[in-house]
Order: sequence, then structure tokens, then C-alpha cells
Amino acid sequence: MATYIYETIPGSADDAPIRFEYIQSMNDAPLTQHPETGVPVKRVITGGYGFAVSGGSKSAPAPSSGDSCCSNQGGCGCG
Repeated sequence: MATYIYETIPGSADDAPIRFEYIQSMNDAPLTQHPETGVPVKRVITGGYGFAVSGGSKSAPAPSSGDSCCSNQGGCGCG
């Protein structure tokens, strides 16, 4: 089960959106209405938490100030 963040879709400019968390399976379709009030909602995409993926044997150094990662010999494919 995963926790998703949803936000109500205001009916007028005077209404403020309300965010809430909802636990559901990743296989479930996103909610379209608030489960208690029936107000239309949308899923909010957030940046998440910082994490690193490892598994490679080599890592490239991070670019220093003013440098682009693509200026490294061989580039990084970010272009």
C-alpha cells in the first residue's frame, strides 16, 4: 500500500484547495472525488524524499560551480 497526496479542486476563486493523504494500492485508479465529501480532487505529484540509487561500480564527480555535467569527457547524456 502507498500513501498518496490529493488536493481538492476549488469550485470558485474564493475556495482554497485542501490537501489530504490517502492510502491505497498502487494498482488502484487515482481518486476523482474526496472519499468523505465527494468534492472533486486531483493527485498531487511531489518531489518526494532525497535518496540515492547505487549499484554501479563507477560514479562521476558532481560538477563544480559553473560547470555542466555535459562538459565532462564523454558527456552524461543530459542534453
